[in-house]
Amino acid sequence: MEVGVITIAASPVTLTQDLPGRISAIRVAEVRARVNGIVLKRVFKEGSDVQEGQVLYEIDPAQYEAAHDSALGTLARAEASLNSAQLKLNRMKSLIDSHAVSKQDYDEASGSQRVNEAEVLLGKAAVKTARINLDYTKVTSPITGRIGLSQVTEGAYVRVDQATLLTTVQQIDRVYLDVNQPSSDLLRLKAALASGRLKPGASGNPRVKLVHENGDIYPDEGTLEVSDVTVNTLTNSVTVRAVFPNPRGDLLPGMFVRARLEEGTTPDAILVPQLAVSRNSKGEPTAMVVGANSMVELRVLETPRAIGNQWLVTAGLKPGDQLIINNLQKIRPGAPVKIAADAPAPPATNPSAAK
Repeated sequence: MEVGVITIAASPVTLTQDLPGRISAIRVAEVRARVNGIVLKRVFKEGSDVQEGQVLYEIDPAQYEAAHDSALGTLARAEASLNSAQLKLNRMKSLIDSHAVSKQDYDEASGSQRVNEAEVLLGKAAVKTARINLDYTKVTSPITGRIGLSQVTEGAYVRVDQATLLTTVQQIDRVYLDVNQPSSDLLRLKAALASGRLKPGASGNPRVKLVHENGDIYPDEGTLEVSDVTVNTLTNSVTVRAVFPNPRGDLLPGMFVRARLEEGTTPDAILVPQLAVSRNSKGEPTAMVVGANSMVELRVLETPRAIGNQWLVTAGLKPGDQLIINNLQKIRPGAPVKIAADAPAPPATNPSAAK
């Protein structure tokens, strides 16, 4: 029986893994009311970009202006009382040595002076508090980012005790992509890197690409920032976080995408066509090769993952083996075969693998 064969050869292959995940903003700020009052004006356009410190809402400031003026008046009165007490104490200091005033009167004047100093401090604190509350009537953005929908309209009454949410600002010039990776994969990767079967990239860290739901690949690569230190007991997985640049604002929080993690490079990977691999009664992958004396040999393989239309073989085949790729239904182990003169060329090797 004539059979077509390909000669097994090892070549470097970059291994990748696709994991589902969702986009989240790199910073999220909930804008809430910090004073009670009626919303007089909304001064931003929903969905626009805002700057840190930009005024978003104006709350009726009338009562807070009055409280600020009252605090200023109280402070002025306390400062006047302190000035009077200080002058009285200075006069007594010049008379105490000549015994023109009693020691008790001097002590009372000194105590009154210290009380008035405390009143001035309290007055300054009250002015500061009133100034802060007055400033809070102008609600500003805590961060630079893109603002969402307004949760209140003009005329709405907002309250501090209910922490009224006004709107949300999200920084999306860079975004997070959080994916869940099985904990077993982390152990497998560490073992492969430690043994040398996998070589890390030039940066030493896995590179990450983002794949949209329609299969399009996002043009900018991300970087793997951190992985969680705790395994989720329900899913037996670890959360991995990558950061992607988002200069055009194409990536929005909540978007479902896939992260393509580059695990490393296998320097001597063996790839074989999936059509040349079958399964035995135990479910193990097997392949036919041309052995000694042109006899068919059956090999049991280890194929941990698919790479396009090929299997990555980690055991069962070695470079130089002649893998039979056709007439597989007409031959049996131990049967003599003849290699066809026009044997097909081996299929092109895909340089990357996705699990």
